[in-house]
Formats: sequence, structure tokens, C-alpha cells
Amino acid sequence: MSKECCYKGFFWDKTPVGREDTLAGYPTYITGTNPDAALMIIHDMFGWTFLNTRVLADFYAKEADVTVYVPDFFDGEVIPPEVIRDRSRWAEYDIPAGVDRRHAKPVHRDQIFASARELRSKYRKCGAIGFCFGGWAVFALGADKNLIDAISTGHPTWLTKEEINEVSVPTQILAPEHDPVFTPELKAHANQVIPTRGVPYDYQLFPKVAHAFCTRGNPNDEEELKAMDRAKDAAVYWFKFWLHQP
Repeated sequence: MSKECCYKGFFWDKTPVGREDTLAGYPTYITGTNPDAALMIIHDMFGWTFLNTRVLADFYAKEADVTVYVPDFFDGEVIPPEVIRDRSRWAEYDIPAGVDRRHAKPVHRDQIFASARELRSKYRKCGAIGFCFGGWAVFALGADKNLIDAISTGHPTWLTKEEINEVSVPTQILAPEHDPVFTPELKAHANQVIPTRGVPYDYQLFPKVAHAFCTRGNPNDEEELKAMDRAKDAAVYWFKFWLHQP
């Protein structure tokens, strides 16, 4: 995992309105009250407590009319807010090395699938959206159409061609123009293969922005702000459609 895609952390000026509970035994941020449709967010390297992720969860819950879950898939490890805010302290946390070492894909796969199965047992419709680290995970879930109804990802990390090849549910990709991990080769592969899978596919390219724009973009940068708003609205529309079908 590249440092380029990690060391960027702008905070958004909002206060989360949800609550903390558990899902499949894991600490989880929960927001929204829809008893019929649920959306799981698989967080990025900053962890389940990251303010922006919870703010997005609140947006999705309200605007897509779903109950949103953000489980802790890093076993309690988070990057403290004061470190994210202070660039001079970023060297204290070697984020890429930590994720590569402690949070490799096989480490948390069972947790992610257990959480999805519990949601499926409680809700008629279930979706999943993942950012950065969470990107590969939603594709893994999306290989089983009995487990999840639709997926979306923004700037996925560790996603492989094999995982793209197996997707079996409606799939949305929110792709920044500049991304060292979701490369032009992977973008091209997704656009070549997914339309042959027989599933609805929504690929959206966001010019002039880079990896992490969906969750850690700078609201004071006009291009990033427009991209963040567009990405948020695109995901809302996607899940409003697929999680409210009869």
C-alpha cells in the first residue's frame, strides 16, 4: 500500500448523530432506523471511529433511507484525530506498513463476512460500500448474490482482477482520475469484465481528484468538494434504487 494514498486527512465540519453498539460481536457505529434495508460501510485505514466515515454514514442513512452499520474491522486500532489533524505527527504512524502487516486481507475476511451474514439475517435488503481498504472487501462480498444485494466502492485498495471477475451483484465504482492503487490497468479491467457479468454496472470517473477523495477530501478545495458531493449523491442514488426494490 502506497504512502501516497494514506497521508491525507481533512476533517469535515459535522457531528455524527448515530450510536455505538455491536454487529456480529464487533463494536459498530449504527445510524438510521429503517427496519427493512441495511448498508454496511467497510472503513479505510483510519478505522471505524474516523469522523468523516461516520458523517457519511449519517448522510447515507438519511438520504438513502437505510440503517447504516460501520463495524470495527481493525480490532480497536484507529489513528487518533489529533494525529490526523497535525501533519507534523504523521510520521508517528507508518500507516501503510501497519495495514500491510496487521490488517492484510486474510486477517479480517471472516469478520467482514460474519458481519454481512448477520445483517442478512436481520434485513430484507443489504448493501455494502467500501473505501480504500474496504474496496476489495465489498467485491469479495459481492461474489455471493445471496449475501448482499448491491455494492459500491470509492478508490479501492488491494482489489484484484480475480475479485473483479467474480462479482455477481449490481456494482458501482467511484474512481478518481489519479490513484496509485486503483490503477488505469485495473480500471480498464473492471470496465471490460463487469459488463460481461450480467449485472447492472455504474462506473463514474472523477477528474482532477486523487485517491481518498470520497472520505478525506478537502472541503476548501472546490474540485474536491464538488467530487465529494457528487460521489456521495451517486452512492445515495445507487442504494436508494437497489435496496428499496420490492
